[in-house]
Amino acid sequence: MTVRDTPWPEGTPCWAELAVPDLELGRQFYGALLGWQFEVGPAETGFYSEALVGGRRAAALNGYRPDPDAPVAWLPFLATPDAAGTADRAAAAGATVLAGPMDVMAFGAMAVLADPAGAAVALWQAGTSLGAEVVDEPGAIAWAEHMSPDPTAARAFYPAVFDYALQDISAPGFDYTTLLLDGEPVAGIGGGWDRTEWCLYVRVADTDEVVAAATRLGGGVHLPAEDSPYGRVASITGPFGERLGLMGPSTGEEAAAAGA
Repeated sequence: MTVRDTPWPEGTPCWAELAVPDLELGRQFYGALLGWQFEVGPAETGFYSEALVGGRRAAALNGYRPDPDAPVAWLPFLATPDAAGTADRAAAAGATVLAGPMDVMAFGAMAVLADPAGAAVALWQAGTSLGAEVVDEPGAIAWAEHMSPDPTAARAFYPAVFDYALQDISAPGFDYTTLLLDGEPVAGIGGGWDRTEWCLYVRVADTDEVVAAATRLGGGVHLPAEDSPYGRVASITGPFGERLGLMGPSTGEEAAAAGA
């Protein structure tokens, strides 16, 4: 397993949570879909429900929704050693601070931002909780990317806040930049999307199987499964309309089509 026991490097997507109107329904759907087991916190945490993969924390469902009318969407957290300082730096670069910075008991400190393009993103300063303890394994988060109709603002903003280098990997019909830390890709920024948001991908063993399960369990299909250079990818919708990407092994269909 790809596991982690120490705080994530600054700027790395380190956690993800979904604020839902019905925690029980959310646990039922994602437990059946991804095999998640849940560690449910006490009432003072709002019954915050941490998803476990192989006994390690992978993501969470949150029942606290400050704006009940806002669309339900996954929220990524970027690691920082100083949530308050990073929030100040983000605000100076054009972000709006929506919540915090604030301590979360002894678990750590956080802030929630709207970046200049309008996408919500959070900051996490590790305390007793470092964030995700397992990544890029079936059931765990594999990738995070900022998607929008026009990625220009995001490409200027995020390197101003974190020590990212930009790597343009665009191709005809594909507008995409990878965010690098110490030469390693940690996230992406893409264009051509119908709305502005951070998108998350979960690693799965069989993309088509999980897409079919999502529909059977009360979700839906946002983008059907297809082979890509990064595996077989798809995007589903959950029971509250939220989108979640899937990334699994390629079926070989792309290679077969290329050779036809």
